[in-house]
Amino acid sequence: MTDSSKKRSSPQQNPAAPAAAEPLTPAAAAILDVAEKLAQTKGYNGFSYADIAVQLGVTKASLHYHFPSKAELGSALIERYKVVFGKALEAIDARAAEPSKKLRLYVGLYDSVMRDDRMCLCGMLAAEYATLPKPMQDGLKSFFEANEQWLRGILKDGARSGDFRFKESANERARVLLGALEGAMLVARSYGDPGRFKAAADCLLADLRAER
Repeated sequence: MTDSSKKRSSPQQNPAAPAAAEPLTPAAAAILDVAEKLAQTKGYNGFSYADIAVQLGVTKASLHYHFPSKAELGSALIERYKVVFGKALEAIDARAAEPSKKLRLYVGLYDSVMRDDRMCLCGMLAAEYATLPKPMQDGLKSFFEANEQWLRGILKDGARSGDFRFKESANERARVLLGALEGAMLVARSYGDPGRFKAAADCLLADLRAER
């Protein structure tokens, strides 16, 4: 184990895309994998290093070697999630040309998480925002701002092509979309019904095409 495992990547180019960074060691990656699932299902305040240690069959001391504090672990979780999400957005841009198809694929990212019985990591953490360390709060804002920026570009492209029609600015509609999708996940989770999320998302997309 080396101190280099503590280094994290930062975004560039695409607002949510990763910069080149030294890769995580397998041990550090395994810690983040377990912590991410726990955060997505129980929330940041719902798990401890002891929970991670039990699942990995290691000591808490070994976890602290990679992530000295839970706050550092939380920030690393958000940064990695943003990097992974950024790659997913790049894949959408490469796969689809039409704004409506891109937006449908974007919704699919959330839907796949729900069907895996998880929540968007940053959406889950946002529910605990007031209790989080400031670096994590800043990381959440960065994630949401990157998503809004990407959505804003898709909406502008769709408005120019006539694919979308909306009365407010692209910036305002991007905020509405992101907030509505994250909120729909929370409500669907309370019912244990991913179908509720899909129905809400379908209505949001239909509204973009129906307004004339």
